[in-house]
Amino acid sequence: MILMSGQPTGEGGAGSMLVSLAPILLIFVIFYLLLIRPQQKKQKQHKLLLSALKKGDKVVTNSGMFGVISSINEEKSIVVLRVGDDVKMEYLKSSIATKVDN
Repeated sequence: MILMSGQPTGEGGAGSMLVSLAPILLIFVIFYLLLIRPQQKKQKQHKLLLSALKKGDKVVTNSGMFGVISSINEEKSIVVLRVGDDVKMEYLKSSIATKVDN
């Protein structure tokens, strides 16, 4: 907008651009704090859990199967679970959901 004297008023400068970007930045910060950060923390904890697994640990898979680890193949990321007296099943190591206290 130009005044009668021909001088610009200063509207539409950097200040208004910052004000228009503020809501977008605020949404990104909230999105990061509520969704991204907790998910990264959960993934880190799960990775630590998988690295600490050992023979004899009682675990639950993502499908809900309970079993005791009878062997671990680190190269292929396979865990062999004993789910019954004579029943052993192979699972991907990443499919272990949690460790169960004995």
